[in-house]
Amino acid sequence: MYELIQASERTWYIEGPAKIGIVDAGGGEVCLIDTGNDGDAAKKALRILNERGWRLRAVFNTHAHVDHIGGNHYLQSRTGCPVYAPPLERFFAEQPGIGVSILFGATVPKELHNKFFIAKGSDVLPFSTEVFPEGLEPVPLPGHSHDMYGFRTPDGVLFLADSLVSAATLEKYRVSFIFNVGVYLETLEKIKTMSAPLFIPSHAEATEDIVPLAQMNIDKALEIADVIAESCSGGAVFDDVLKALFDRYSLRMSLQQYVLVGCTARSYLSWLRDTGRVEIVCDNDRLLWRAV
Repeated sequence: MYELIQASERTWYIEGPAKIGIVDAGGGEVCLIDTGNDGDAAKKALRILNERGWRLRAVFNTHAHVDHIGGNHYLQSRTGCPVYAPPLERFFAEQPGIGVSILFGATVPKELHNKFFIAKGSDVLPFSTEVFPEGLEPVPLPGHSHDMYGFRTPDGVLFLADSLVSAATLEKYRVSFIFNVGVYLETLEKIKTMSAPLFIPSHAEATEDIVPLAQMNIDKALEIADVIAESCSGGAVFDDVLKALFDRYSLRMSLQQYVLVGCTARSYLSWLRDTGRVEIVCDNDRLLWRAV
């Protein structure tokens, strides 16, 4: 864990729960792509940089989920480095509690005020063309979050952030987080057409051929959509839809799971409604989702 792996002449990544990318910015300086899930991850990353004699020029966040911005505060406090993020994600990285409130739909209970849901805030600037080192190209990959981006490095390596997950992750967690299902599927189809000498997803092994894994993630998403649509066959309130999803994939309910899987389930319901597979019916002061 936290092993430095060279992907190409000017690109490295640190293996961890969520990969941290390293890009040569010239003159002994490097940029990081994401900072890991907390200060401990960032501390390990900074130690690696110091051992190699690299100076940290900047951090670029792919999106504002905790496991990608958790080390921002530590690195900024230690090095004074600027942190950049996509425009919408920037606000969530600066004020991490806002993102969790959106997932929950209101002010969150105290149980969710922990490092797994809310990172320490940091000063974050928006992406702009002049802040990227020469050859580093941001690549929009929305769907998993509001405004997620990946990066193509100067030597062509493509960091894919959380646009897809490994087969092992799909098998273990069954329902991966998606904020916008329709856009997520469009992003995966786009990824299938991309070329790169190496693809590096945050939660899957680096690979030269991303198509099989992208298709596996598409197939799983469509399978989950079918499960949810079937649960609406006679009309169902949201909690019944969620229970059907938990039963189908042997998930265990907790407040954290209710928030994460619940947000994902609502995303599927919205997509199914927009694509005409379910309708919304108000019956006896209950909002029902009913398959068409």
